Amino acid sequence: MPYAKIIGSGGYLPPRVVSNDQLAADLATRQIETSDTWIVERTGIRQRHIADEGVMSSHLATEAARLALEDAGVTAADIDLIIVATSTPDFVFPSTACLVQANLGAKGGAAFDVQAVCSGFVYALTTADAFIQAGRAKTALVIGAEVFSGILDWNDRGTCVLFGDGAGAVVIQASAEPGIIGAQLNADGSQTKILCAAGNVSRGKVTGDPFLRMDGQAVFKLAVNCLAKSAHEVCEQAGIALTDVDWLVPHQANIRIINFLGRKLHIPEEKVVVTVDSHANTSAASVPLAFDVARRDGRIKTGDTVMMQGVGGGFTWGSVLVKM
Repeated sequence: MPYAKIIGSGGYLPPRVVSNDQLAADLATRQIETSDTWIVERTGIRQRHIADEGVMSSHLATEAARLALEDAGVTAADIDLIIVATSTPDFVFPSTACLVQANLGAKGGAAFDVQAVCSGFVYALTTADAFIQAGRAKTALVIGAEVFSGILDWNDRGTCVLFGDGAGAVVIQASAEPGIIGAQLNADGSQTKILCAAGNVSRGKVTGDPFLRMDGQAVFKLAVNCLAKSAHEVCEQAGIALTDVDWLVPHQANIRIINFLGRKLHIPEEKVVVTVDSHANTSAASVPLAFDVARRDGRIKTGDTVMMQGVGGGFTWGSVLVKM
């Protein structure tokens, strides 16, 4: 049975950067009070990238995919599987993955979306790993892409300061050498209401609440406990100790969650990849974006063991262990 090995990565962020000061000034015009200090102290976020109107998830995903293909040294013609993790697809259908496939000029391979919100990339990577292990694919493109700015209520200070837009991608390929060495996914649908965007389109009208809503305290508590348990379980599955993990790449939701999780797992701060300060929470894109940043700046190297973790609405969570 082959392993699925990461051979390339790419990340793309919309060029428009919105600092906390800029966001606070915009919110002030609507009598909503916030500040750089208030946001940084509670979240660790200093800025976010926001897509211009009309820019969709497939556009960001395509740019990240092209960078990942270039990094991997393969062409779109080599790809026989594309999975896009997104909660903000361009359309009801076709899938964002099919749109990316068309943009890249690839044809014939399977292409579909995965929807697990902020855990989406971990779910998608695990799915692609299963395809490769089963011999159903040889070279896969796995992408997390989001335009969360389109589902935010910009009058809700508790959520609109948290999120940004972006896309991250990896290319994985069948290999005789260890690659993805462990994966562990979970969900608890009874916790749906603590983080959701419970609207839809029916008979040409939006029904329900189309904006993201969140119970921050409930999410914090559940996220830390679930991710800590998942980390232990995926290491046990792979037959390694937590101390063998060289890098933790967690979902970039909030610096408090990231720091609390690191302490709970006894992983030193210098081994935790953090991009939430500059990217904010990009949902399914946050893990591959952070992973790509750490690869390109030289922190994550060949031979390293990397744990990637996601947690998000659904309620979903999971971990993937990768040998580089």
